[in-house]
Amino acid sequence: MIWNLGSINADNFYYLRHLPGPGETLAADRFQQGLGGKGANMSVAAARAAARVVHIGAVGDDGKWAVDRLLEYGVDTQHIARADVATGHANINVDADGENNIVLYAGANHAVTERMIGAALAEATPGDFLLMQNETNGQAYAAQTARTLGLRVVYAAAPFSAEAVQEVITHVDLLVLNEVEAAQLQASTGTELSALPVDDIVITLGGDGCKWVSNKAKTEESFPSFPVEVVDTTGAGDTFTGYLVAGLDRRFEMVKALDLALRAGALMVGRNGTADVIPDLKDVQDHDFS
Repeated sequence: MIWNLGSINADNFYYLRHLPGPGETLAADRFQQGLGGKGANMSVAAARAAARVVHIGAVGDDGKWAVDRLLEYGVDTQHIARADVATGHANINVDADGENNIVLYAGANHAVTERMIGAALAEATPGDFLLMQNETNGQAYAAQTARTLGLRVVYAAAPFSAEAVQEVITHVDLLVLNEVEAAQLQASTGTELSALPVDDIVITLGGDGCKWVSNKAKTEESFPSFPVEVVDTTGAGDTFTGYLVAGLDRRFEMVKALDLALRAGALMVGRNGTADVIPDLKDVQDHDFS
């Protein structure tokens, strides 16, 4: 089972000819709203990859629709609390080439308490996974509690903060970063990834696939991406991570789990949107990338 301490956002998409520069005002060609947040995206991805997922998080009074949507997508929502602040949201600009920039408002995502986290993880079983990202509070408490209870801890270090990573890293079994975040972590710690106290590190490389650094086995291995036409890169990394953890939860070896995650991420970049358009397992398994 996967316990995901994660954000829940309303994603507001603005489709533009190009991304705005400093001081520039642009008229959007199109607007779309949907369910998002790195946490929600990963919960949906893992659920669509046939894993059982319990989401730990919070929404405001305006967020019932988001909880209902997660439940509809197969996520267990019993540990999503109601907070006295607005539901988190993201304003996402997407240009004609599929690139994006994002402005986040944390809202209820920063209203998660240690009591909420503890109540959820008290129901976990040794060997379960705790998945986290850097869009909620309570990460250090959750990581330490999960490790004490015998869970395997996965940390997707985004949005990147070297301080946030260092607060949890001694409790993390699998660290997932993109190429920029990996470079920032090495620069901030002065430590090579291969010297970090983490058994496994996965670095996503966009169109170049990903790299797996196994500090336990002292090996590094690269995996190419699958050829696709890029429409929108938003949520692709979250889809990759959700599918990766779901594969590991199903007892896949890392290589097989990475292959599944790369396939899911490749399908995701061909779609506009986030949680609402994450591909399901049948789509991923049946798609011919040749």
